[in-house]
Amino acid sequence: MTNFNHSIIRAAVWNLAGFTRPGRPIGISARSKKAEKQAEGLALLDAEFVTLIEVSPLSYIETLVEKLKAFGVDYNHTILPQKNGNIHIGFLHKPGIEVTNPRFIEGSEGDYGRGRQALAVDISIAKLKAIVIGVHLKSGRDRDEQKTRDSQCKVIGEHITNIHKTPGLKRRAIFLMGDFNMIPGQDVSNFHYLGGEDVMDFVSSWDLQDRFSHILEKGRANLLDGFAVSRNFSTDYIKGSLRLFPMHWTMDMGREAFRRSVSDHLPFVASFKIY
Repeated sequence: MTNFNHSIIRAAVWNLAGFTRPGRPIGISARSKKAEKQAEGLALLDAEFVTLIEVSPLSYIETLVEKLKAFGVDYNHTILPQKNGNIHIGFLHKPGIEVTNPRFIEGSEGDYGRGRQALAVDISIAKLKAIVIGVHLKSGRDRDEQKTRDSQCKVIGEHITNIHKTPGLKRRAIFLMGDFNMIPGQDVSNFHYLGGEDVMDFVSSWDLQDRFSHILEKGRANLLDGFAVSRNFSTDYIKGSLRLFPMHWTMDMGREAFRRSVSDHLPFVASFKIY
């Protein structure tokens, strides 16, 4: 095991925009300019743990790991193929971070028959032990889509609640992150169910009230991505540390150009104590 000589780790989440329309090649080509730019963006982000949304094809996470080596950044990766569809959730983690027991939260696709299931892993680094749950909920702004997300959020929220009722896990920190496809202040029922029995603190709704993460084609933007920590047992979260990482600025790109050539989402990154 690599010696991890730091007092904190930074955990990030980023939607890679790997979704492709029917009839077109699946996902992001390993030889594409987009793959090169995404590796550059991840190197600039340089987080110790990254939850990736819309990994497609499944092997694309390996493509990123290889391309990141050119920037002097080494990652291990953990991923499971989704049971439906061809966009996946995966994790990058630097040597020294133990990531084990990848598993889907059964039924977390809810009423969306072709939906993605939430993916959970256990992480351990120094004194920090946590369960990380990556989610990619149903998109859409209409009432029917919100109700579908309700069905997904209920399952995930109940699962989170049950973790803290399970012997040996009652005090385990939980980090929930991903593309919620939920807007704070609008999708109230979604947040209500996703939080379980008042278990989760949606720090992105508080720390990023005036920011955006999803770049729309028309140039407008909103905060669809989310980051939450368990309310009582995530004392390792450094309060106020959650930030939207302005990857487009770090790459010297305008917002619209970034949307076209890199991703239509910007990453979040937060810091956690490991001592």
